[in-house]
Amino acid sequence: MKRLRSFVSITLIGGFMVILPIAIFVWLVEWLLGVVRSLIQPLSHWLVEQTAFTNHVADVLGVLLLLCACFLIGLFIKTSVGEWVHDQLDAWLTRLAPGYKTIREVVSQLLGGEGNTSLLKGEVCRAYIMGRAAGVSVTAIVTAKHANGDFTVYAPTAPIPTSGFVYHLSSECVDMLPHVSVEEAMRTVIACGSGSQVISEIPEGSAKLEYTRSDKGR
Repeated sequence: MKRLRSFVSITLIGGFMVILPIAIFVWLVEWLLGVVRSLIQPLSHWLVEQTAFTNHVADVLGVLLLLCACFLIGLFIKTSVGEWVHDQLDAWLTRLAPGYKTIREVVSQLLGGEGNTSLLKGEVCRAYIMGRAAGVSVTAIVTAKHANGDFTVYAPTAPIPTSGFVYHLSSECVDMLPHVSVEEAMRTVIACGSGSQVISEIPEGSAKLEYTRSDKGR
């Protein structure tokens, strides 16, 4: 009986682990489509009323027009006049709309703002936040390198990597991990540390490269 109960529970958990990521992905896609649909709904209704287009065709055209509008706005901002208009609008919203500046900076970090500041383009490191002697380290993303050799790193928290802590550390407290991508590091955070072997196990080729660099430095 215990063996049967164990078999059933393990099988159910296995099926749940397969279905849950798919369900979350479908939910996110539906949510994103709902947001886009709400944005283009007035235009879609106008196209259906004024033309012979069906609702689906009108939705597709609405999405294409929305993308074209984003492209034209981006093209306009690249001009001197557009840059001035954007700066004025940005300053006005920063003064009058609480939280706008924070939202803008978060979007800039995730999608990549001026100077390629995207968090996804950062470098993964192992940060000893209490010093090497303490033996405590966290997975972190380097967000800034300072002239004196210090680092500013962002340590995401599990299982939601968009929240975390910012640390300012000296160079001896930071081990760069060039063999680990930001996506791989984020996966270990989301999985609450599962798969963290990629952080501690440096590939043989990378180890030889680091050894050669250290010899040259000496």
